[in-house]
Amino acid sequence: MDYYFDIRVKPDAEMRKNVILNKVYTKFHKALSELNSNNIGVSFPEYNIMLGCVLRIHGTETNLQKIQSSQWLGGLIGYCQISTIQIVPEQVKYRTVSRIQSTMSPSKLKRLIKRGSINDAEVSQYKAKMFQKGLDNPYLELESATNSHLHRRYLSFGGLRNSPTEGLFDHFGLSKIATIPWF
Repeated sequence: MDYYFDIRVKPDAEMRKNVILNKVYTKFHKALSELNSNNIGVSFPEYNIMLGCVLRIHGTETNLQKIQSSQWLGGLIGYCQISTIQIVPEQVKYRTVSRIQSTMSPSKLKRLIKRGSINDAEVSQYKAKMFQKGLDNPYLELESATNSHLHRRYLSFGGLRNSPTEGLFDHFGLSKIATIPWF
């Protein structure tokens, strides 16, 4: 993770920044899937309660050149300002950026009902607990390529560390183990 490039979303009257960021991230996920990459990570350097306007993509220079040359942004390029590939500064901290999931969800409730594992009274209790235990984490709302349904991918930011931890990233650029440079 010696190199990175930034994608700054540029909102306008047609699209808000979070909508553009969601669409850019959906396309980023598709590009990682097509490349079958497990060594490119992401960060959100403007993160402070909300994710901000910048998606930072980390990796080796070769891997970043590969993703940039694939023209994966398509028509969204007009809503983005993309930096050149740059070397990571020397004095940085490191952290994980990973997915976090609630243990209670509407889809899990549907499965419980379908299996007959829960009765009507328990359904009401489950729903009440589900809303009480909601996640406050920032999220991206991604569109499924197969059925166009929207789903939220909640993010968790690990504590800052002085040294990096090697590991693999998923096709969303996230990892519970591998760290990205944070600056």
